[in-house]
Amino acid sequence: MENYVIKYPPYFDEIEDIENDNIDVFIETEDGITYTLVVTTPKYLFSYMDKEGVDFIPAAPPEVIVKKLSKEVIEKAVKTYLKDEAYWLKLYFLAGTNEGLFDVKEMDKILDKIKRTNKDIFG
Repeated sequence: MENYVIKYPPYFDEIEDIENDNIDVFIETEDGITYTLVVTTPKYLFSYMDKEGVDFIPAAPPEVIVKKLSKEVIEKAVKTYLKDEAYWLKLYFLAGTNEGLFDVKEMDKILDKIKRTNKDIFG
């Protein structure tokens, strides 16, 4: 995908520690859709676990991980999500919706098919 605009939240320039935070970014694409992605840093993940008193990140929609929250780094990361017809951008975005896109019964059918294929291959 070639034509897109990354929009940042109004508070972007006020982030105190660009290596320890997360933000939502909005990618407006040529197909007329605005995708929202959570961009976070590894330090923020550690801070979150410390704050919550846990030693893991609970199951949640995927986030884009960057070393620091600078426009340069975020733009480099977003470009990788736009490759191959924006496959990863679409997947990350849809995985974070509550529309039931990834219905558990449908996922189980796909997994069962993979299981059968693997059984045929590996015996």
